[in-house]
Amino acid sequence: MRLEEFIDEFERDEDARRRRLAREKSYEITDHLDDVERQFEQVVQGDSLYGSTAPEIFVGRSNYPDVSTGLLSPMDHEADATRYATSGEWYQQGLAIDDVLQRRTGLLNSTRSAQVNVEDVWDGFVGVQREVAIADQPVDVEVGLDSAPEVDLSLDDISTPTGPRATATDATLAENPSVPRPVQKTLADDDWAAEGAMTYLYRRGFDVYDINTILSAGALGQSHNRRLVPTRWSITAVDDTVGQYLRGSLRNASSIDEVQVYYNEYIGNQYWVILAPGNGEFELVELKAPGSIWNPNPEGDYYLAADYESYEGRTGYVDETAGAYHASRLAVLEHLEEIDRQATSLVIRHASDAYWAPVGVWQIREGVRHAFESDPATAETFHDAVGTLAPQLPVSLGTLRRKSELVAGIQSRLRDF
Repeated sequence: MRLEEFIDEFERDEDARRRRLAREKSYEITDHLDDVERQFEQVVQGDSLYGSTAPEIFVGRSNYPDVSTGLLSPMDHEADATRYATSGEWYQQGLAIDDVLQRRTGLLNSTRSAQVNVEDVWDGFVGVQREVAIADQPVDVEVGLDSAPEVDLSLDDISTPTGPRATATDATLAENPSVPRPVQKTLADDDWAAEGAMTYLYRRGFDVYDINTILSAGALGQSHNRRLVPTRWSITAVDDTVGQYLRGSLRNASSIDEVQVYYNEYIGNQYWVILAPGNGEFELVELKAPGSIWNPNPEGDYYLAADYESYEGRTGYVDETAGAYHASRLAVLEHLEEIDRQATSLVIRHASDAYWAPVGVWQIREGVRHAFESDPATAETFHDAVGTLAPQLPVSLGTLRRKSELVAGIQSRLRDF
């Protein structure tokens, strides 16, 4: 399909978008938190939460290296615990923002303070937490609680939301966890650096969701370096490490031979991905609408953020787009690795005002991953692709050019020519 035909078919239905926004901004979350409080009273036996199945862990970053570390357990004992764990399947299931928040508020975060150095810690609360993290299925646990929960919702731009929290006194496994053989191998090797262990697990079919949980529990790396890693940091670290691995594997691959444009949208975010013949440059540009979660003034201007890397890669911190950069780059590199090609890649993310609550970078990763499921539109040149897409963007081409290294570079090369 030519890009012009693609654009003709891409029409925004503003009324439908507003109706969807109204549904997403329903206030059922408040009622749901009340239900969660009643659920808690029903499932707690004395001062213990017994028979709960923990699908995930959480490690905070405040006061590092003395951090808050927690077991996340659904308070509905009849529920399938796997449904509560952050996963790419949430995209496949079409979860909306409300759905994600309701699932996460149904998880009790039983927390204790712990030092991050856990080289030989496999007993006590932290030991149970680490066993849960390396298991291939949710694990039944009994958690002793010191207080009633704080029924609240914690939101973050990178990690998935967490719900009610209570202080734990102890935790005990109610069953023996099943640990996958590749994870056993990484644990047994005391000299295996964390980066190598991560890429090994990825090559063995583990998705980044599983790997970042294992990393967060301090179960990867050389033994003397094994530490609890705050969940927010582990998500970005795994996306970055696996992305660097894929990038290196494509160093000698041929370039794609045409300009391709992909599009996808998910829970208030729109994604355009332009791939052009080239040697591995990548850029993410984020357009954050007035009234959206990270640009809350509805009367303000669009907020633009961007980060770029050349063929040589980055040497510094991703300043403006952080976890979104690594999540989107990973999705693009997975596609390029699948077709065994290099490309110059530009991802444009429009966070509209329909994105009213942050649910984590998983939705960015999955939004870009699934953009490649449809056949791309094509253009003669990268310049043509950007110019044809520009009227569909919420900012002008001039504004985009002033922010984007790749778009500005196109203009510079045209002037030189």
